[in-house]
Amino acid sequence: MSVFAIDLYFASRGLPPSAPQTVAAFVAQPAHWRVMADLLLLSLFAGIYSVPMYALIQLRSKPTHRARIIAANNILNALFMIVSSVMVGALLALKFTIPQVFLIVGLLNAVVAFYIFMLVPEYLLRFVAFLATRLAYRFRVKGDEHIPTEGPAILVCNHVSFVDAVLLMAASPRPIAFIMDHRIFQIPVLGWMFRLAKAIPIASQKEDPATYEQAFVRARQVLDNGDLLCIFPEGAITRDGQLGEFKGGIMKILETHPVPVVPMALQNLWGSFFSRIGGHAMTQPFRRGFCSRVGLLAGPPVPAAEVSPALLKARVAALLAEPLPGVPAGVPRPA
Repeated sequence: MSVFAIDLYFASRGLPPSAPQTVAAFVAQPAHWRVMADLLLLSLFAGIYSVPMYALIQLRSKPTHRARIIAANNILNALFMIVSSVMVGALLALKFTIPQVFLIVGLLNAVVAFYIFMLVPEYLLRFVAFLATRLAYRFRVKGDEHIPTEGPAILVCNHVSFVDAVLLMAASPRPIAFIMDHRIFQIPVLGWMFRLAKAIPIASQKEDPATYEQAFVRARQVLDNGDLLCIFPEGAITRDGQLGEFKGGIMKILETHPVPVVPMALQNLWGSFFSRIGGHAMTQPFRRGFCSRVGLLAGPPVPAAEVSPALLKARVAALLAEPLPGVPAGVPRPA
């Protein structure tokens, strides 16, 4: 919103003052197209901001308090509309032009947006993840009703690429805290995104005992807060496209926090730009073309008392073999 409000000011600077025109005459002038585009996109992104925000409020609020929270939000909205109307009126009285008003509002909105991002970074990160997964892939999700909408739970998933966490983030109705290989945090952009998402770095016990133990401490804190925790039990991104052995770290968490475990499977990511096909990731950007089909399947939760690494591997393998319309099933052999 801020970008298009500010651009509207610059787009209108070169327009000469003119008499009232018909719609056809206004549209016939190419100089007006940028102004119309800014107004259209400003309105579009206002809706993209407002509608998910209302959904987030309803999702995060307790049922016993939801009506009161929505009512309080409506009161705040009305209050800010009155305040903004008074401010705009004062600016116009001070001989500011309408484009200048848009510029001021855009700059103020940018400040507020930055504050919200620092306060709740997951909101923007999940939106970016949603857009990225839909632009880079044709992403289909099945079984997301098995992801608990409230209460603590552990998600386990196969580890195929460097963007597995981004795909899961986009598919989940709730924020997820990921336990991830500490080396992933050294990758530009992705590492920064995962730090903002409060992902938990982990190293092997032999490599870095302190990081290993701290990862479990933070994982238990996530579950204590009633949130979702995601573990890639293979411990590393696959190098041959096959499902590896599941390590027993999850059992260490379940000993103190016996929560449901949801098995999940990412399909058809092997061979993509972010996978390690050929031994190296992110070296051939057009290997699979644009918008290749990938999928995520989630299975029914497994009670903590029944969990074992072998059982979880079998559940994930079964999900990998399950057909998802438009997405090739199974685990492909390395190319």
